[in-house]
Amino acid sequence: MTIPTGAVTVPDVVREIAGDALVTPVWSNELGGLTFRIDPADAVGSPDGTAPGTDRRPATFVKWGPRTERSAAEGVDLVDEAARLQWAERYTPVPHVLEVGADEHAEWLTTTAIEARSAVDPRWLADPETAARAIGTGLRALHDALPVDECPWSWSISDRIAVAETRAASGHPADGWSVEARARLLDAPDHDRLVVCHGDACAPNTLLADDGRWVAHVDLGALGIADRWADLSIATYSLGWNFGPGHDHLVYEAYGIDEDPDRVAYYRLLWDLG
Repeated sequence: MTIPTGAVTVPDVVREIAGDALVTPVWSNELGGLTFRIDPADAVGSPDGTAPGTDRRPATFVKWGPRTERSAAEGVDLVDEAARLQWAERYTPVPHVLEVGADEHAEWLTTTAIEARSAVDPRWLADPETAARAIGTGLRALHDALPVDECPWSWSISDRIAVAETRAASGHPADGWSVEARARLLDAPDHDRLVVCHGDACAPNTLLADDGRWVAHVDLGALGIADRWADLSIATYSLGWNFGPGHDHLVYEAYGIDEDPDRVAYYRLLWDLG
């Protein structure tokens, strides 16, 4: 995901959801998906993003994505993400689903805003040590809170390899996909501990309070049962993309685990290819 820097066309359905509120594009992805923050006009500039008076309407976020062959091959499904959020909300802090919808051209998901900062907010880019520790703390809290026995979704190695093969068949393989790469993926390590994984534990998806505490997770579209290293390897992988090298150990320390280089290498390869 990237922060939009140019002009962004707001889809009609997002305009309808927003009404007279302020619409701000905050994220975009390579599949054409967009995320918007919706602030009630009378709440703009308030410290907590809520309108004054008795109504105190909260800010919201709307995720919107086009329905294309590629998005289907990638497994992007906002209706399915809404179901994951509604399930996870019973156990751990995540955005509350307000609305989910789809038509023949696109799908959308509206959730309440959690008033906290992404781990890649400029405040935390300037303090990567605090961000890294919060990411580790939050990931451990998530893994400990979500009950494996009650989770209806999988994020297994075999499922992810199948997605990579579907992508390749649709003409959108990951860089490096080959028979040899697939063979390496089939030589998987034993599970360390099965948990309900976030599925996209990159730094932007952890939210922090202003004092540096972990607050919540967002973007749970791939949530499912997998080895905990499937999340840990990507949480630390993303530190390099966002903060530069040298912070992985802080995630492991905050999580309460020693680094496992073999599992990290395997799950990063699976991420890159699948």
